[in-house]
Amino acid sequence: MAIPMTAPTFADTLRDEGLVVVEVGDWEHHNRNHMGPWGPVHGVMIHHTVTRGAAATVDICRKGHSTLPGPLCHGVITKDGTVHLVGYGRANHAGLGDDDVLRAVIADKAPPVDNEAGTDGNRHFYGFECENLGDGQDPWPAAQLLAIERVAAGICRRHGWTERSVIGHLEWQPGKVDPRGFTMASMRERIAKRLGLEPQPAPLPTPSKPSVSLSKLIAAARTNPGMKGTPCTYAGVRIWEAALVDEGLLAKPRLDGHFGSDTVTATSKWQERLGYRGRKPGQPADGIPGPDSARRLGTKHGFTVVA
Repeated sequence: MAIPMTAPTFADTLRDEGLVVVEVGDWEHHNRNHMGPWGPVHGVMIHHTVTRGAAATVDICRKGHSTLPGPLCHGVITKDGTVHLVGYGRANHAGLGDDDVLRAVIADKAPPVDNEAGTDGNRHFYGFECENLGDGQDPWPAAQLLAIERVAAGICRRHGWTERSVIGHLEWQPGKVDPRGFTMASMRERIAKRLGLEPQPAPLPTPSKPSVSLSKLIAAARTNPGMKGTPCTYAGVRIWEAALVDEGLLAKPRLDGHFGSDTVTATSKWQERLGYRGRKPGQPADGIPGPDSARRLGTKHGFTVVA
């Protein structure tokens, strides 16, 4: 637990670690503090952006988009290892996550498997978005991985934390896959060595696959809350949407916990990929998850479908 650094100290901390830091606009005062508290802070969270190109990546992380206002992180780590500071304070990066994971971070323990989404992560984590398509194929240059290591180590050093205070988004919120392309266990080993610590052996969990209720998905799709309002409280919607993002059928910004019109359209495209069509000739699939299309998406993306 710690009081957040001041913005100047935050920037100095990164530079002291040997990083190239670019300050973007009025980043020190660009935040979402009017939406909720910022701090105490407990750790650092790493993400990937699903974007290509440094300028475009920095721009969207600073400004956000219509359904998720910026800043979307505190710093953007581009492929050349430069850290672009786009905001400071509360940022829309972590969302709701698992309170058991937060307790493990606070207790300096390895994170358990995340299976809940009810705790405010934007309040408690420094967030860094890393330029990468997140498809498992886009490379992570050595300079970028080194920058992630240095960013995390610098913040941990300043607060007196260990490498166990650094987690990935996929370890925080069910359905998230970022960062994809390297493991957080390997990154924590690097951070520990930079801090002069003995790395904690990676745990050997035997996690069960997350399960998604087909009946709840169908209810969410038929309710269709649209692009505004409160996200569905059922966490399975995010797991479903994350799989559609991985399939290239849903834009990452629409991975927001709503089973809105974009998710219905993406589900329809998945059904059509499997050979399903609407009831009338030329009509698209209805976008309401069915037993077969749900089971096949789950099998491919590591979740089980129950009634």
